[in-house]
Formats: sequence, structure tokens, C-alpha cells
Amino acid sequence: MPDLLAIEQLSAGYGEAVVLAGVSLSLNEGEALALLGRNGMGKTTLINSIVGVTRYFGGSIALDGADITTLRPDQRAHAGIGWVPQERNIFKSLSVHENLTAVARPGPWTTAKVYALFPRLAERRQNLGNQLSGGEQQMLAVGRALVLNPRVMLLDEPLEGLAPILVEELLAALRRIIRDEGTSAILVEQNAQKILGVADRAIILERGAIVHAAASAALAADRAALERHLGVTDSGPRRSGRIMR
Repeated sequence: MPDLLAIEQLSAGYGEAVVLAGVSLSLNEGEALALLGRNGMGKTTLINSIVGVTRYFGGSIALDGADITTLRPDQRAHAGIGWVPQERNIFKSLSVHENLTAVARPGPWTTAKVYALFPRLAERRQNLGNQLSGGEQQMLAVGRALVLNPRVMLLDEPLEGLAPILVEELLAALRRIIRDEGTSAILVEQNAQKILGVADRAIILERGAIVHAAASAALAADRAALERHLGVTDSGPRRSGRIMR
């Protein structure tokens, strides 16, 4: 049985700049992978490359055994790639309900199920996207990806810029999506200590290459690796080398 997502020797970037150099990784059905690294090391570029919005230089990407390397972003979305970008990209002139129903596809994740996951959205279903707080917009971005019923969810820094109470609320939702619902996901996040509790495995990128791979629990307990690659100390990220996207 093939991996759900298989990336082999992928090289990609923007314009003439090669950001990723021969990256290979795999994701199993129902597995969550944390993608970690300091600022500018290629995490978002890897997510964008799976989505199909970077320049391709070499290698391959396969989803459930089918090569999607040459597909357009819309074709990849139709094949089962769900994306929650840093910018959220919700339709700000549409209501919460319209944002969800405009993209919904048949499957287990319905608008009703999203409302059950995020009661805040249910309360604001008639509000326009630009009337939501940042945290509510992030919930809507996650919900909109879910109603596409993707095979793989890609989340690029879903906790960024959120108040602590909203971080915990969104983390609880991610645990339900991944642990209870068995959704396959790749998560980019600044706060390694929080996201490692959600993911099964983790990889660390440096200069567009994978330099460390481990089970999440093993990496969370490996203080030396966290400090060496991410600048994380027992008291949190170092100011001079804090975890960035």
C-alpha cells in the first residue's frame, strides 16, 4: 500500500532561487507531521510546493500513489490537498456560512460538523468575513479547508498571532481533527512545544533540507536537538533564535 503522500527529492523555489534542495518525506493515512525550523529555512515553501504555487526544479509529489507533480493548484485541491495558508484567504465579503457552503464538497465534514467543532462560527454564521476577529478568521479558514473533505490537510502556522485562550481553543480543535477524526495533516508552527503534542512525527528543515526527523514525543524530550536546531530552552525559545516560520 503506497504512502498517502510521498515526496521524493523535491527541489523547488521562486523565480531562479532554489529554496528546497532534494527534500524527501512521506505521510501515512491518518498521520500528522509537524514541520519545524527557524525563519527562512523552507517550511512554507515546502507547503506551497505541495499546493503547487512554487517553481518546480526537480523531484516528484504523489498523492495516494498518483503523481500530482505537474497538476495545477486547483487540480491538486480537487485531488485531495486541503490548504490553510498563513494569510487565511477567506472571502471577506461573504458571510461565514457562505464561505463554507461556497466550497463544500460531499464527505464526512459538513458545515454542521464545522459549527459543532467551532461554536464561535455557528454564533457568527451571518457575519461577514471582515467582521470576524483574527482567531475567528483562522477558525473559518480551517473550517473551509475541512468542508472540502481533503485527503491531506496542510496548515501553515495556524496558531500565529492568536491570543493564548484562542491558541488553546484551536489546539483542542486540531487534536479532535487529527486524533479523533483521523485526518492526515502537515502542520507548520512556530511553537514546537505545543504542536508536538498534536503531531505523530516531526521533521526540522535547515536551508531547504531535512536535518532531523523523529517521533514527536522523542523530539519533545530531546532538549539538545530542540536547542541546537530551534533555539528552544527549558524556559522557551531564545530571544536571539526564536522559532519562526
